[in-house]
Formats: sequence, structure tokens, C-alpha cells
Amino acid sequence: MTTTTPHSVPSDQQTVSGRAAALALVVVLFASFMDLLDVTIVTVAAPEIATDLGASQAQLQWMLAAYTLALGSGLITGGRVGDDYGRRKVFLLSLSGFALASAACALAPSAGVLIAVRAIQGLTGGFMVPQVFGIIRSSFDPAAMAKAFGAYGAVQGLASVAGPLIGGALVDADLWGLGWRTIFWINVPVAVVALLVGLRVLPESKGATREQLDLTGAVLAALGVVLVLLPLVQGRDWGWPIWGWALCAGGIGILGIFLTYERSVARSGGQPVLDPALLRVRPFAAGLVAASLFFGGLASFFLMLSIYLQAGTGRSAWETGLVILPYAVGSMVTSGAGVPLASKAGRTLIISGSLILAVSQGLLWWLLHDGGTPGYWALAGVMFIGGLGLGLGAPILVSVVLAGVPGRHASAAGGALATVNQIGGSVGVALLGTVFFAALTPAGTTASQSSPGELFGHALAQVMPWQMAIYVLAAVMMLALPRTVGTHGE
Repeated sequence: MTTTTPHSVPSDQQTVSGRAAALALVVVLFASFMDLLDVTIVTVAAPEIATDLGASQAQLQWMLAAYTLALGSGLITGGRVGDDYGRRKVFLLSLSGFALASAACALAPSAGVLIAVRAIQGLTGGFMVPQVFGIIRSSFDPAAMAKAFGAYGAVQGLASVAGPLIGGALVDADLWGLGWRTIFWINVPVAVVALLVGLRVLPESKGATREQLDLTGAVLAALGVVLVLLPLVQGRDWGWPIWGWALCAGGIGILGIFLTYERSVARSGGQPVLDPALLRVRPFAAGLVAASLFFGGLASFFLMLSIYLQAGTGRSAWETGLVILPYAVGSMVTSGAGVPLASKAGRTLIISGSLILAVSQGLLWWLLHDGGTPGYWALAGVMFIGGLGLGLGAPILVSVVLAGVPGRHASAAGGALATVNQIGGSVGVALLGTVFFAALTPAGTTASQSSPGELFGHALAQVMPWQMAIYVLAAVMMLALPRTVGTHGE
């Protein structure tokens, strides 16, 4: 059960300015960059990892899903731990844990071990990221804060561009014979430098109230989602046994228990992980579904695309990164143009973005459906269009969803939405990845009867209608959202 007990704002609450502020900002932005990078960089390296560790198709899905699921599980709890015990302290401890987990990923002797330490890496990231926002909000004056959050947005864009390129370059370079392992080793020196500088320049701050953590709620939510995902990802390898579906049903049951428990926490005056009252706010409930759909298709799409480009068309990891690059470029173009218009046409922008993403998926299906192997410029054009859609929707989707939430619930709703976005990514990897791998051998054929390009192209083409449906459904759900980011309830 969660209770809230007030305590005074610490007298040693610190603010920073000048050179110290610049260094502090660099430290937290480097940490954010690493976290964002590790979501995208693994997709490009996935085929190499599978070859080296003998990873199964299901294990490839778990390498992504375990990270995003653990990251989402840690966001709300991590934010509250930082508020209670000091954001600087929690940030530096989480950064140290992230570095150690990255080293463990680089040393992983098997796919199973890599999945386990990826989950630890995601959890430490989930505790680290909320401190970035907390440190900026509590330690910078208003003018500096605005610039700091602008820099954070730029880092997000840079990470989306750099992830595929850095991953591809490191894998192809095979530095010191380490191959894909360098994508994790690179985090270690960056984290060490950030840690040493952070010890000197980061200010300490805490929240004005101390809140007992809703650990029971967090555990129930994570356990329920894992039990739902496990048979969906592993079911094909297990042969779809009845007990697998029983696990899935048990996970749904645990999620029901989670909601019941959260109601009891809220009634007692505590701070639940997810306040069920928020689900009765129609725009927010629709927004949770829309955001889950919107972000749920992204991680799985890039995993499948990377496997197709490398295993199907014979491209190197670096060439795969170059194919994905126009996606990031398109996103940066429209995000820069769309954010200033959010206050006037926020809902229209995100609906347009979702529909443009659906169009890009349809174009990719058209390129693949006849068994051909598209050239670079055809793929780059499709990627660029998809990026345009992503840039219109992703930067302002959260703001539009939260615009329909009463102001007193905005903080709790923001944490819940960020968590659901990550869980949506995990579910997308599980469901769409399963469709992709199940389609790798078309009915009535064998692998020997088809070229790799035909085989993997067929599998990717099978997923595209599902991707299109996801983004069209997301656009429909977005019709229930506020028109602009400036519309808040009381």
C-alpha cells in the first residue's frame, strides 16, 4: 500500500549556472543518449548476434522486448526513488549500474545470458532517465530549463540517426575482433567519463513530499505483462501447447488483480503506479491505446527490417544503417516543423503522422509483395516517408494525450503514459515478430525452394498489412484526443 507523508524541501537544494550548468547538462544528456541509443543500436546488430550466439528467433525478440519492458517497469518507480532519496544520488548509481550491465552484455556467453542482462540494463535505464528530467526541472532557472529541454529533444533526434549508423559501423569494423560486442562496450567509457564529471558538477535535489513506493503494484504489472508476452514469443518454439495459453490467461488475470489493487491504493489516499481513475478520463484512455499502437509498431518494424536487409538481401550492418538513415532524416524534418504548430493543430498533426506511417508501410508492402528485391533508393524513399510521419506524431503525441487530463493528475498520467509506451514496444516486438518469423517459410514451400531475398521479403510483406492496420487504428483512437496541446482539464 502506498502512503504519502510530507517532509520539508531540503535546505541544501542546489541550483547551477554558467559553466557548471553546461557541464551538468552534458552529463545528463550523455546518459539520455546512451539509453536512447541502446533501443535502436541492437536492431542493426541483431543478425550478427544471432549468428554468433546461435540465438533463436524468439530470443532475438526477447533481446529487444526485455530491454523495453524493464525500462518501462522502472520509469515511475525510478522517478519516485529519485524524489525521495536524491536525484543526483539515484542518477549516478543508475548510471554506474547501466555501465556494469553494458559490460555484462558485451561479455555475454549465450543468448539467454544476454537477454537477462539486457533486462537489467533496461531497468537501470528506467531509474536513470527520470532523474534527467528531475535534475533539469529542479536545478536550472526557467530560461536555462527551456534551453535544456530543447537540447534534450535534439539529443533524441541525434540518437535516432546515430543508432543504426553507429551500430552498423561498429559491427562491420569488428574492432579487436569483438564484432557486435562493441555496441555495448562503447557505453562503458562514456558512462565512466559522465560519472566522474557528474560527481563534481551535478546538483542534488529532492521532492517536497516523501511517497512510499507502490512496489506491489509495480511487480504485479510487470509479472502480468511478462506472462502475457512469454507464450506469444515462445509459443511457436513450444508448439503452441495448451499450458502456454494458460500462462497467457494467468497473465491477464494478474493484470486484473493489479487494477483491483491499484483501486485500493488510491482509495486509501496512496500513490498507485496507475490510478484507475485516469482510465475513466476518455481522452486519456483513448490516448493510452493510441500511443501503445503508435510506438508498438516501431521497435518490431526495425528488427524485422534489419533481419530482412542483412539475411535476405545480403547487406552489411553498415549498409543496413544507411537504408534506415532516411527514416531518421524525415523524422527530424517534420518534428522541427510540427512542434511549433502543436498549439493550433496538435490532434491533426498526430493523426496525419499516423496515417503517413500507414502509407509508408503500404508502399513497402508494394515493393516486396511480388518477390522482388528493392534497390537502395526505393527503400530510402519509403523510409523517408515513414520518417515524415513519425516526426509529425511522436514529438507531440504525449503532450496531446496529456492535454485531456485534469491538471492535478498530469504528473501521474505522464508517468503512466511513458510506461505504457515502453510496454507497447515490447508487445509489438512479441506479436509482430511472431507473425514475421512464422511467415519465413511460406506454406507449401521450403527454404531451399526460395532465395533468401524471396523468403525474407515474403515474411516482411506478410507483416506490413498488420503494421498498416495498427497505424490506421491508432489514427482512429486519436480522434478522441483534445484538438490542441493547450486544452487541459481542471
